Amino acid sequence: MRAVLQRVLSASVTVDGEAVGAIEAPGLLVYLGVTHGDGPDEVAWMARKIWDVRLLRDERSLSDTDGSVLVVSQFTLYGDARKGRRPTWAAAAPGEVGEPAYDAVCAELERLGARVARGVFGADMRVESVNDGPVTVILER
Repeated sequence: MRAVLQRVLSASVTVDGEAVGAIEAPGLLVYLGVTHGDGPDEVAWMARKIWDVRLLRDERSLSDTDGSVLVVSQFTLYGDARKGRRPTWAAAAPGEVGEPAYDAVCAELERLGARVARGVFGADMRVESVNDGPVTVILER
């Protein structure tokens, strides 16, 4: 499982022109990628790490603040463009594996106490954000 976390002042996602999720500061925009072998252990680790990582101002985490998180599924985090001109997505989990893992990470974040906004799994989304810092970190398990 991979995630790219951005500390944001605001972030929103729309699908077909309709707003489906939005957050304001303090918050994190999380792009989440799932690979074939990801299961409950990776879900629990990733949610806990997102909840506890100290990326917000003054070295604070979501668990320290009333912050929120916008989680967007992004299989392209497993894209491999080392050969040729066309990336391969072979390492990305298929939807029947990826979607339940994505949902489980969001649910676990909510269980931990996070205010969670979501994108739409598998949709063509437009994501807008105002990065704070900018601060961007990659997590991988």
